[in-house]
Amino acid sequence: MDTAALGLHRLHFAFTITFHYLFPQLTMGLALLIFILKLYAYRSGDERYHKAAQFWTRIFAVNFVFGVITGIPMEFQFGTNWSRFSKVAGGIIGQTLAMEGVYSFFLESTFLGILLYGERRVGHLIHLIASFGVFAGSWLSGFFIIATDAWMQHPVGYTQAANGDIQLASLLDLMTNPWIFWMYLHNMAGAVVTGSFVMASLGAYYLIAHRDKDQGRIFLRLGVIVGLISALVMPFPTGDGQGKNMARWQPAALAAAEGHFHTEKGASMVLMGQPDPERQILDNPILIPKVLSILIYQNWDAEVRGLDDFPRDQWPDQQELLYYGFHIMIALGTLFIALMFAAAVWLWRGKLFDARPLLWIIMLAAPFPYIANTAGWMTAELGRQPWLVYGLLRTHDGFSSKVNAGNTIFTLLGFMGIYAVLSILFIVLMQREIERGPSAEEAH
Repeated sequence: MDTAALGLHRLHFAFTITFHYLFPQLTMGLALLIFILKLYAYRSGDERYHKAAQFWTRIFAVNFVFGVITGIPMEFQFGTNWSRFSKVAGGIIGQTLAMEGVYSFFLESTFLGILLYGERRVGHLIHLIASFGVFAGSWLSGFFIIATDAWMQHPVGYTQAANGDIQLASLLDLMTNPWIFWMYLHNMAGAVVTGSFVMASLGAYYLIAHRDKDQGRIFLRLGVIVGLISALVMPFPTGDGQGKNMARWQPAALAAAEGHFHTEKGASMVLMGQPDPERQILDNPILIPKVLSILIYQNWDAEVRGLDDFPRDQWPDQQELLYYGFHIMIALGTLFIALMFAAAVWLWRGKLFDARPLLWIIMLAAPFPYIANTAGWMTAELGRQPWLVYGLLRTHDGFSSKVNAGNTIFTLLGFMGIYAVLSILFIVLMQREIERGPSAEEAH
């Protein structure tokens, strides 16, 4: 096995998928917020909410286009970089990826066209329905992608042929995989956090800049309210449910993420520390006694398995990165709750729109949900290692062994260059829309 090539294939896919997911997490979050704005505009007849929905639909459209541009190469990588995985598991993952493209993508893109250009032709009610269609399509897309990943995390509904190929035995089992439920809700709540923070951040910017103040207040109010709700949903019940999935089906991943090297009763939760896998200890730990046992098993004295309870070849192979990704996600999630709670209190007291220090904090907080969502996906994917399909196909058996390290470096550098150009273009387009503002007239 060419370990250098394998590492580069993993880095290549990690780069493309991390860059790609910068866009869908915002579109999925904004889809819900746009529908709320359209619903309020329809029921109240308030033109301000109508213009707010128009503005965020333009932002949504830019993100949608870049999500498509970066998503297509990522799916091709299943064939170019992970051909053995595609051969063995294509009969399963091909189902959900095809449904994502055929059903949710066309649903979302069709209704987005109506939402962008069709209001004067179809009327307000159909336009409201179109906004719901965009919301349904984007969230259905997320479901099919999560169903794909959930099967890789916890394979169900399959049979294995004599040549090792994995074949679909039950579509119902695939779509009702018990891993899907909490993972999907946790992921979508994370997307709503991103959408809410971006909306609130831009609202804060407009108020600080003394422009589009009516729209800025709408953005800030909706972003803070929905942001607080979604931030609260992240740790419980969705994060708690996903943690229990890991404890049941991927206990080694949970142990590595928690920095829990040794099996013990009444296990402590780690707030801070530096993992040392070689010596199987945490340096400079700050612990809360027995909390890990109560969180996982609702029993202060329950036994939690440590990494020493598993064979070394089943340990995640990037333990430090997994540990830090997990703790960054939790730390940022806690800060999100604190910030949105403080903003909600100021909003309730009628002082938020004039609280400039808090407005500055909200405006500058926009990038952090992207970091938290990326850290969360790192936790999920690194935790599954050393498996591509948990318990069935190891990572070193799934990559394209005939694509050598030199070729992989060449294409990785090419992708980095292209995506750098795309990043600049995206920033220019977003800056243009933000400066144009929500008061700009729309052509229908």
